[in-house]
Amino acid sequence: MNSVLIIIDSLDLWEPYYHSDSVITAIQYLQREELSQDPHLVINLCSDLSYNSEGYYCSLLAQARDHKVIPKVETLNKFDNSITMKLDSAMSRLLRFDKSALFEKECDCSHHLDLFFGKCEDPKYERLGRFFFDLYPCPLMRVSFSGPQRAEICNIRLLSLTELDDRQQDLFAGSLDLFNKKVWRQPRSKKPARYDLAIFYDPEELLPPSNKSALKLFLNEARKMNVNAELLTADDASRLMEFDALFIRQTTAVNHITYQLAQKAQQADMVVIDDPASIVCCTNKVYLKELMDRSAIPAPRSILLFREKIPSYEEVSEYLGRTMVMKIPDGSFSIGVSLVSSDKEYIALQEALFQHSSVLLIQEFMPTEFDWRIGVLNGECIYACKYYMARGHWQIYQHKASGLTKSGKSETVPVHQVPSQVTRIAKKVSAAIGKGLYGVDIKDVDGQAVVIEVNDNPSIDHGVEDKILGSELYRIILREFIARLNKKRRA
Repeated sequence: MNSVLIIIDSLDLWEPYYHSDSVITAIQYLQREELSQDPHLVINLCSDLSYNSEGYYCSLLAQARDHKVIPKVETLNKFDNSITMKLDSAMSRLLRFDKSALFEKECDCSHHLDLFFGKCEDPKYERLGRFFFDLYPCPLMRVSFSGPQRAEICNIRLLSLTELDDRQQDLFAGSLDLFNKKVWRQPRSKKPARYDLAIFYDPEELLPPSNKSALKLFLNEARKMNVNAELLTADDASRLMEFDALFIRQTTAVNHITYQLAQKAQQADMVVIDDPASIVCCTNKVYLKELMDRSAIPAPRSILLFREKIPSYEEVSEYLGRTMVMKIPDGSFSIGVSLVSSDKEYIALQEALFQHSSVLLIQEFMPTEFDWRIGVLNGECIYACKYYMARGHWQIYQHKASGLTKSGKSETVPVHQVPSQVTRIAKKVSAAIGKGLYGVDIKDVDGQAVVIEVNDNPSIDHGVEDKILGSELYRIILREFIARLNKKRRA
């Protein structure tokens, strides 16, 4: 487990807070070379973090010691007293932020927003606080506004513990508590874990990649393997830097928090599955089509449709057949995928789907009783399932107008019993994408394996994908994280 160090100028400054052995002075951190032996999360609360100060060197040495530190040197170098930002720019639109609420009077007086690990006293500015914490991740920060009409950000600076009043001290302690629950609420383990793994999920997701039982098994098996695994939601995203690795168990998309967190984790040199490149490739069927064409991987015949020049139904059907499948590029769980078998349906569906994407994908229809799903991790097949079509439907998932979703049955199969052409093509297409965890959907048509799509965030549900291997499936994935983290530590 990443033990935590809190660096301050003097131990006297910690008197308002609960005693903790985690609190040390800047001089102690700079002079104790033995601290470089074990990984730490370092929270730097020095009052002076300017260039060449002791506080600055604490962050610098923390990074050199391979400790996770907040704020990082890159963050400190961003701070400039001349920062000016207008809230009526794109940022304001992004946040739907009511800038007039910052000012009670029509005057030129300034307004300060004090942030404690991105949290602020007034909950109506929560999104704004989180936005600034993403830009400038640091424990204590003050954002100053001027106005009233233009509502400009005239200054962003670091706060020190000595500037906090009694009320703010309570807020800071609570925010620190939320930021790092492990230190303040959990007893120390007799045997520190080797690594910390964040498992990101959405508890409200209707069709999650892993059910609650599977998530629990990931946590339990990680603990047996001496890895501290924790479930994180979007509300906990600011805690990402506490961990060594990120495992995304929420349906991914490029314009989504899952991709943003994958990018941040990769930039912080964390081990991450799904990695950003895999998310880009797998979540977009247009990208995947081009990749498979270039890699000579068997796939259904396909055509891209563009608004400017749309071929007629007759032209397309000559190549794909009278019945075809039209898709939006970034749909998942059969959403945005429809069957077309007439000119009328062809035109109507285009009009509907072009509202969501400027490019559509249309493929030949290849009906089968089931699709193979081959789970591939770092180039090796780790599980195999047959996903059958929903009863009376041509897809695995049938989304009804009532909002209900019906799915077909599944059958888990030992990998060694899967036709060799299926596992071979699953490995080939996975290798063309990367070394992550993929779910390759394949149709076996008259002995010919045809790749339908590749999922960067494949389903791993207790009672389905783990039916053959049981807990070993979770250990296989966790061992991959450990192997990658060990390799980073040795580098």
